[in-house]
Amino acid sequence: MTEEINETAETEAAATRSGFVALIGATNAGKSTLVNRLVGAKVSIVSHKVQTTRAIVRGIAIHDNAQIVFMDTPGIFKPRRRLDRAMVTTAWGGAKDADVIMLLIDSERGLKGDAETILQGLKEVPQRKILVLNKIDQVSREELLKLAAAANEFVTFDRTFMISALTGSGCEDVMDYLAADLPEGPWYYPEDQISDLPMRQLAAEITREKLFLRLHQELPYSSHVETEKWEERKDGSVRIEQVIYVERDSQKKIALGRNGEAIKAISMASRKELAEILEQPVHLFLFVKVRENWGDDPERFREMGLEFPRG
Repeated sequence: MTEEINETAETEAAATRSGFVALIGATNAGKSTLVNRLVGAKVSIVSHKVQTTRAIVRGIAIHDNAQIVFMDTPGIFKPRRRLDRAMVTTAWGGAKDADVIMLLIDSERGLKGDAETILQGLKEVPQRKILVLNKIDQVSREELLKLAAAANEFVTFDRTFMISALTGSGCEDVMDYLAADLPEGPWYYPEDQISDLPMRQLAAEITREKLFLRLHQELPYSSHVETEKWEERKDGSVRIEQVIYVERDSQKKIALGRNGEAIKAISMASRKELAEILEQPVHLFLFVKVRENWGDDPERFREMGLEFPRG
């Protein structure tokens, strides 16, 4: 009897599946929104501005007997600056390290611009690939079928899915497919873990999101947030100090706002979300510092989880 129980336990253990799924796509295709939707919690920042994801963020989901590790990669686009090159290199590196590559295409934009370039690049990548057409509620079914056929002319995808990351339509089908398709094996992370991002870094990402949302087009991409201090206090609260780095004094004035209104609003929004995530009171202190050409500083790249591109 004991042997039978042991055999059953071994069979159940062997039946578990796990693997890494890299989401790649053009900027603003909806990758971060989709990762958050599939994981069921916020693990990646979302903004209407393009190129907000800078490094690979891993979101961990459990579906049936499978642990699916989604790798939210930076949007792939034509790089102009050193930071751009690091982000694009990171995105392709994430794709090559995955078990499955999920290409997300904005159905409204179709194969214009960067999407076609990505499809050409995927020809050289050996991993299994699936195509996901996002924002399907904005496009007719006829156009979606044409788009799917056109994409499959570039690369042969194992499956094509049509979804809305915003509403969740079609997402369950994606999860069912991945859960059944990933390799058999033990899970990589504890069952209750939803991201491998350290909390200090996640806190910095949340503040960076609020910075983008508040300032829209006023502040360029030459800004970076770092969590410098994290103190757990005896009363159960946490004191967090963060620095927003910009490259010029004029950018510092924008980040602070008139009479400090902008930085206060950013701090309030970030503190509220952090308190919800941490489930404890948060005392957040934001400072804005000018660091000229921080985009050429290898240390800043390491803080962001990016490899510093030489030359």
